[in-house]
Amino acid sequence: QVQLRESGGGLVQAGDSLRLSCGISGRTSGATTMGWFRQAPGKEREFVAALNRPDGQEYYADSVRDRFTISRDVGKNILLLQMNNLTPDDTAVYECVVSDDALPHSATPQSPMFYQYWGQGTRVAVSS
Repeated sequence: QVQLRESGGGLVQAGDSLRLSCGISGRTSGATTMGWFRQAPGKEREFVAALNRPDGQEYYADSVRDRFTISRDVGKNILLLQMNNLTPDDTAVYECVVSDDALPHSATPQSPMFYQYWGQGTRVAVSS
């Protein structure tokens, strides 16, 4: 089992930056891909970013590319999401995810079906 705990959310103004953290614990040796999803009020969950550990490949949603950066603090087993130039459209609960499946796979890293482990989420609110 893998346990995930997000932190770093909050209320900010448009144009501000935030850095989300996800502490990853438990049986982490098999984790291959780690990422973030978000769900805004009244909307479906959507993919934000992912990092494939074996080859370092990064994946981003078009809506956050060039503004968000996913990275990993290997020593502390923490997944990070640096979010810059935030807009009200980024308001959502952000969830950390981990998969222990290898690529290629029938599900892509952009699909929630690819991930077995989910955090509780951290709330980000961006005011205009």
